[in-house]
Amino acid sequence: MTENGGPGGPIEHGFPHLATVRASITALFRRLSADGIRAHATSITPADAAFDAADDLHLGAQRVAAATVRALRLPDARMVVSFRAMEEAATVELAAGPEYFVEVNDRFRTHRRDLAAALSHEVAHVLLHRLDLRFPGAAENELLTDTAAAYLGAGWLLLDAYREDALTHQRFGYLTPEEFGYVLAKRAALFGEDPSPWFTSPRAYEAYVRGRALAERDHRRAPLAAAGPLARRRYAKARRAAASGSGAAAGATAGPAAGDGSAAYRFEQDGSRGGLRVSFPCPVCAQRLRVPVRGRLRARCGLCHSVLDCLT
Repeated sequence: MTENGGPGGPIEHGFPHLATVRASITALFRRLSADGIRAHATSITPADAAFDAADDLHLGAQRVAAATVRALRLPDARMVVSFRAMEEAATVELAAGPEYFVEVNDRFRTHRRDLAAALSHEVAHVLLHRLDLRFPGAAENELLTDTAAAYLGAGWLLLDAYREDALTHQRFGYLTPEEFGYVLAKRAALFGEDPSPWFTSPRAYEAYVRGRALAERDHRRAPLAAAGPLARRRYAKARRAAASGSGAAAGATAGPAAGDGSAAYRFEQDGSRGGLRVSFPCPVCAQRLRVPVRGRLRARCGLCHSVLDCLT
């Protein structure tokens, strides 16, 4: 896992990887199922992640690693943690198990508060390895790993390790701080969990708030019934154009794209019944749903089982 640290290096912000983040959440639901995702309802606690100067170095590291393993529901996996000089924050040797060897940067011998954050990314690598879940590219795979750690209950630690001030520029992982906030807010909405009290870094909390705002907007996009008046008017205009064939024809994209296009709705002809169908991403798992254009209805996502009120 990479680490941005020191007084100089810039930290990327915003949502440049949003399409991959959403694809990662969809992939987790497809691989684990809705019930499997909901089995991760309990996040690692601040007490379980605590590692201070009073702890024995190796016993304390093993305790924190075991807590991270439990949070990601890998009870038959054992992490063997060692320290060495290295550029990365941490690396893991992926093998058949049940023992996995994690090497962490020597600086964690003394800077212990962020050890759990480094371990959460590496344990997520083990989980995805066991699930045989991966994306084609190395960069996308790392984004998937961060997303899995955050969505399944351990990755809030990675966001809390983000600090940016006059003396320190530190960020762990590959997602931006705001993207971590987005994933954590998605998890919070699913489980009714509020991670806000756990953040010790003020900048981490600010990034969470920005990510949460975007996650909440996913639930207010047309054709969802919670969409605001402006979104409803845009949707109605696009629907009329699709129906008349003068604008968004079958298969065309309409609506706000939220940066990467994945949030846009699309109209298409309903060949079996006549009229139109509209497709749009589920605000929970980002899988695209297709429903008939016939006014108010309730749509059930077949992947995450969410029931959505729609005005189509």
